[in-house]
Amino acid sequence: MSKRFDMATGYSHLNVRKVVQQGSLSVHVADQLEKLIIQGEIAVGEKLPTENSLCDSFGVSRTVIREAITHLKSLGLVETRRGVGTTVLRSTTIEARPANRINPTTVEDILHVLELRLTLEPAAAELAALRHDDEDRRVLQVRHEAFIKAQEEKSQARVEDFDFHLAIAKATQNPFFAQCYEQLSQSVIPRAKLLSIEINPVTSERYLERVRQEHTYILEAILMRDAEAARETMFQHLNRARNMYAKYRTQ
Repeated sequence: MSKRFDMATGYSHLNVRKVVQQGSLSVHVADQLEKLIIQGEIAVGEKLPTENSLCDSFGVSRTVIREAITHLKSLGLVETRRGVGTTVLRSTTIEARPANRINPTTVEDILHVLELRLTLEPAAAELAALRHDDEDRRVLQVRHEAFIKAQEEKSQARVEDFDFHLAIAKATQNPFFAQCYEQLSQSVIPRAKLLSIEINPVTSERYLERVRQEHTYILEAILMRDAEAARETMFQHLNRARNMYAKYRTQ
């Protein structure tokens, strides 16, 4: 792949393909950007094009671009800073993972729960976007802020993670979503199943930063009443977790 560079405006064009494949659009976008970075087409220290430019290049929405950037962050390839943009940090991937190794039985339990959540929670997020009221908005924001506070205090934010997802279930205005989620309890959060000795503090911190960013996008979509984006961002949030934990099977 090649690029053209304009000294005044930055990247005027990246030679990428419009995304028309079946499946997750954000995955296809992330794959192309990852390849550009690894091959050095976008060098370490350089900034990615703006969200609007990437939307035009790939022919996708801002939600898809944001999801793709979040994935690149989870690989340690880029960082985003307010007022600066998204900058390439390195040309090799470092995946954000909560632990070095996990007991095989625990891995299977986690994957089974995530499979269940993937059937329920994208639909819950979609309904929450369509149906939430003012009190739901307040609770969702409080729960999100609680997660951020817990993460910044270097905890695993297990309770706060559960509470955020429960608030989404309640915002569907369908009591059975909330009842189902409450019965599953905090065990739905994969980190709740990990032993303290299994957790890697350094990579876990990066992993929780990714979760925080994904929660932010889910919340924004719900509060904007963008049902399609809410469903997509929730699906990507859980699907990335499933794919990541599935890799522990091969260790």
